[in-house]
Amino acid sequence: MCGFCGYINKKEKNKEIINEMSKKIIHRGPDSEGLYTDDYINMAFRRLSIIDLNTGSQPIYNEDKTLVILFNGEIYNYQELKKDLIEKGHKFTTETDTEVILHGYEEYSEHILDKLRGMFAFVIWNTTTKELFAARDIFGIKPFYYTIMNNTFMFASEIKAFLPHPDFIKEVNPDALKAYLTFQYNPLNETFFKDVFKLPPRHYLKYKDNKLYIKEYYSFNYKPNKKISLKEMVKEIDEVVKSSVDYHKISDVKVGAFLSSGVDSSYIVSLLKPNTTFTVGFKNLGFNEIDAAKNLSNLLKIENKSEVITPEEFFAILPKVQYHSDEPHANLSSVPLYFLSKLAKKDVTVVLSGEGADELFGGYQTYDNSLIIRLYRHLPACIRKFNLKIANKLPNMKGKSFLIRGSKTLSESYIGQANIFTEEEANDILASNYKSNIKPTDITKPYFDEVKGLDEITKMQYVDMNLWLPNDILLKADKMTMANSLELRVPYLDKKVFELSLTLPKKYKLHKKISKYALRLAAKTKIPKEWFNRPKLGFLVPFKEYLKDTKYYNLIKNEFKEDYVKKFFNQTKILNLLEENHGGTKNNHREIYTIYSFLLWYKEYFINN
Repeated sequence: MCGFCGYINKKEKNKEIINEMSKKIIHRGPDSEGLYTDDYINMAFRRLSIIDLNTGSQPIYNEDKTLVILFNGEIYNYQELKKDLIEKGHKFTTETDTEVILHGYEEYSEHILDKLRGMFAFVIWNTTTKELFAARDIFGIKPFYYTIMNNTFMFASEIKAFLPHPDFIKEVNPDALKAYLTFQYNPLNETFFKDVFKLPPRHYLKYKDNKLYIKEYYSFNYKPNKKISLKEMVKEIDEVVKSSVDYHKISDVKVGAFLSSGVDSSYIVSLLKPNTTFTVGFKNLGFNEIDAAKNLSNLLKIENKSEVITPEEFFAILPKVQYHSDEPHANLSSVPLYFLSKLAKKDVTVVLSGEGADELFGGYQTYDNSLIIRLYRHLPACIRKFNLKIANKLPNMKGKSFLIRGSKTLSESYIGQANIFTEEEANDILASNYKSNIKPTDITKPYFDEVKGLDEITKMQYVDMNLWLPNDILLKADKMTMANSLELRVPYLDKKVFELSLTLPKKYKLHKKISKYALRLAAKTKIPKEWFNRPKLGFLVPFKEYLKDTKYYNLIKNEFKEDYVKKFFNQTKILNLLEENHGGTKNNHREIYTIYSFLLWYKEYFINN
């Protein structure tokens, strides 16, 4: 796992700039640095050594040095691809997967992307044509950012690498804040930094002569196999997941695994059988999975290392978590993930984890649209619209959520796994310059339109695969592990596993309210019943409990009162949210954390930095 950065222009030849950019992402690759410069481009690479420790330093060149590559990620089928390329006459100088991509591009051009099995973001510079080619994996496991400012094209694994460049203009993107308040992450392609963009997953770009070209190279094609028996599907899942784990454990350094009490990580650990698993938790009752993880590790004869996070540690690390996230990120689980990565780095350089299982196999509770909701939606639209108006005025009470969900169509009600502020609530607390007409459904509608005719679970999965997975789950996974110079690998997010999941019938995703039904049955052959049948918990964080402590209530209150906050929010209204929560009249802890996370991010990048 590594990081890279670079820029293209003809006016700037100061190598100190690329060196400073590289320093900003040293945490992604503390083992070594590599540079490439010519009259057009300056590029830097930070290496975390995983494969071919002796000769795998980057940049790497083809035989005649007309192509040069910087690569972040792992290609798990590189040995098979290398054999094919050698037979076609290519000469290799390293044992790396990086060089396989380079010669593959030389042989197949952008079609090499169809052959890669792994996670990646990379750039290839053609020294003859002066064209840059860059690509990102189909899930968005590895990040890639770019911008064009003052006739300079910049690219990097993290946005913070742009900060030292004299052409970079640091400005908040006003469109991002309202969307973030609803989704808890930025769902837009334009980041929180104005005119800085994410290359979307499964896309490549070409840049030449000040012209940028971006194209999708892979598309999802759900084709449920309604004829396959449950027994056959479970067998195929077990085989493909086991094969993926075997690929993902290829490494020249020590490999461990993250382990919670849930089925996803437990199944991976049972197949991997690492020497060590890692778990973190909190002291609060119901927020600690350490005992369950230790019990499974003991059954599998694996060492488990764990730590308990204190409230003081939680609040102290929040600014750093927001800094490493690049953009404001309000998923509470980023914090325990940071501590988990720090713990694992003491023993290993690579860890496997269970991200992606829910999106592929149907694991979220929100996918369970009950029969009664489906029947309710058959009522005339005028009746449901009237009931929705009534429901919106009701206090929090039993039945309110049902009326709101049931009174809307799926595309109107579902935006993903987080829905913090409604559109109206977000506009209500925002300062006038940050109010927006962009609705959450404007963001999700294009994805719903692409899967018309499919069942509701698959539609929700597709939205999550395009928004929630890359912008929340995988963003925090990459940024929190890389903050600690740790490589995270995700065996469920493998092309072969994914292609099988596309054939999964609805009845094998959700069965009698049991989520990930087929995957759980596959895991059942490897782990005890009490683990394979556990409900999804995620990283549980007792932030709601922390806010009851006057010390942390005052900490946030003082931040909400700061002068700079007026630029973004109506201070009276956000302080009222805090008071309602502290007084016990409303549970606003997720809303408070979302606002607080944004303020910490802004302070890190625009006040302290």
